[in-house]
Amino acid sequence: MLDPRCWGVTEEEQRMPFPCDRFLTTYDSAYFRGVTVRARPETVFRWLCQLRIAPYAYDWIDNRGRRSPRRLVDGLDRLELGQKLLIGFRLVDFERGRHLTIQGDERHVRVFGNMAATYLAAPAEEGCRLLVKVVARYPRAPHGWMWRLLLPWGDLWMMRKQLLTFKELAEATEREQPPALPAPQ
Repeated sequence: MLDPRCWGVTEEEQRMPFPCDRFLTTYDSAYFRGVTVRARPETVFRWLCQLRIAPYAYDWIDNRGRRSPRRLVDGLDRLELGQKLLIGFRLVDFERGRHLTIQGDERHVRVFGNMAATYLAAPAEEGCRLLVKVVARYPRAPHGWMWRLLLPWGDLWMMRKQLLTFKELAEATEREQPPALPAPQ
């Protein structure tokens, strides 16, 4: 049976430490998502920075029908802590070329509970592994039981699309702009 908390990740990847673990040390559930991308981690990271302006999942649902850009927008990789990403999240940590870590803002916490997530571009033989870990502490309010049931499935559906979109776009970027060859010695 499909486990909505894990998609595309190995057991070893699930045991890895992620930066989001520092921002929500106690939580009710963790979700793991992953996909192999045939592109350099730096290219994948630049695409992750696009989360500042668009969600890259199902635009008709979470972007009011506007299409997420299919070209890199200059300047979005100039990151600062506190910047807004996605709807209801803020950037709380990053390492250029490697990861973005976000946490829900006050409004997000009131509705969905406290969540933190790390998008990680980990080097791999075939390019990189784009991994995401989401940690969630569901609201204790009366609607908390509903999110406990629905969020893992909703996150799986939306994030799977998001990661596959980033995979497609990063791989296309690498084909269009292959990395420079090292200078001859």
